[in-house]
Amino acid sequence: MTEDYRYFRLLAGLGLLVVFLFLASLTVGPAGFGFRAALSGLFSGDAGAVALIMQEIRLPRALLGLSIGATLGLSGAVLQGYLRNPLAEPGLLGVSASASLGAVIAIYTGLSALFALALPILALVFAFGSVVLVRFLAGGAARSLTIILAGVAVTSFAGAMTALALNLSPNPFAAMEILYWMLGSLADRSMLQFWLAAPFMAFGWVLLFSSARALDAMMLGHDAAASLGISPKATERLVIWGVAASVGAATAVSGTIGFVGLVVPHLLRPLVGAVPSRLLPASALGGASVLLAADVAVRLVAPDRDLKIGVVTALVGAPFFLWLIFKTRRELI
Repeated sequence: MTEDYRYFRLLAGLGLLVVFLFLASLTVGPAGFGFRAALSGLFSGDAGAVALIMQEIRLPRALLGLSIGATLGLSGAVLQGYLRNPLAEPGLLGVSASASLGAVIAIYTGLSALFALALPILALVFAFGSVVLVRFLAGGAARSLTIILAGVAVTSFAGAMTALALNLSPNPFAAMEILYWMLGSLADRSMLQFWLAAPFMAFGWVLLFSSARALDAMMLGHDAAASLGISPKATERLVIWGVAASVGAATAVSGTIGFVGLVVPHLLRPLVGAVPSRLLPASALGGASVLLAADVAVRLVAPDRDLKIGVVTALVGAPFFLWLIFKTRRELI
């Protein structure tokens, strides 16, 4: 069995898993109707209860689970390859924390109550603003270390401002709304929010996949990649703006969902070999599978308690993160 055959078989298996979990996300829930009724309601033109649940509640939730999971898996794989850091994940550049800060400001000021799309729009604005700030702090000849340090600084500042907003909020209901939104969830999202985020996520995917050849060359080092015609600055722009567009849009509609972008590339890397470009599509499919599975699990385990999906991914991802730290420490000794 050739390596290419194993790789394409892996992609096919992940693709089938995504299709299965997407259908499960559409059909699993507290409403008591079966698989056939759910699918017929999805394509129905009437205004019945089943059609309303399928088209206005479950469909946007499933589409967001698919697209946000793919975004987190893909961006995590790209950042780990570009920064050559096994602990890199989508929140490293401050995009997630800054998008969260934008959403918190929308809730804190009451803009989200006056205009439903104010929250995701302001979150997107802050996400792109964080990238501009990271590039400014990192300087013109940015290297991996300076980019990481700039991202940590922006993340810390955004987190501090978010905590300040929570501390000073005069309305306890607004504070609770901020807190629940920051935990990350796909519930109660609409197709309007999906269509707002989808173009930015798709644009980010194009930029991130465009960096695949450069990531392969950069395994040899920046100087060797430059000798092969790869521009480090162009690659940096593709990676940073791709992460900003896709992860910023994802965070804008779902809140912060952690660990997917860290865990998925590590699980799949041994299966695709030491070629970063092969990891990108596998991580996108793997991320979509993980987030769809987590969302289905939320509905099955605690259907009446509104368990946040960000809590589930953290409960699974945090032990893996600790194991990864110990594994990395052993390799350095």
